[in-house]
Amino acid sequence: MAILSTGPIENNAVLGVRPTQLLTVKAVCRNTVDAVAVTIQGYVLGTTRMLYVNELINIGPNEAVTRNYFADLDGFEFIFTTGSADAEAVGISVWGKQSSGQLVDAHRVVEQENVNPNA
Repeated sequence: MAILSTGPIENNAVLGVRPTQLLTVKAVCRNTVDAVAVTIQGYVLGTTRMLYVNELINIGPNEAVTRNYFADLDGFEFIFTTGSADAEAVGISVWGKQSSGQLVDAHRVVEQENVNPNA
């Protein structure tokens, strides 16, 4: 089993408005033959950690799926679980968005980035 996590994300209000109100999850299956299954769990982080999203999605070969979740919370964390055989075949990114749909850079979690342009 492979487990991926966003880690805790702080989303405290600034002037009465939280930076992120919507969280977009994009998942892709790079397998050209078999589908993969991914469990998505979202947690509200406050004085306790409470599950508020629990969804199993099946992603077909070479398919990409998008899910949107409520995120107008002071803190949250998302965990993605897939079978160990599927770990290399799945790519996941998470995007915080304002209610207008504009991306919140601080709440962006991607699979991999090349931070050195010369690499």
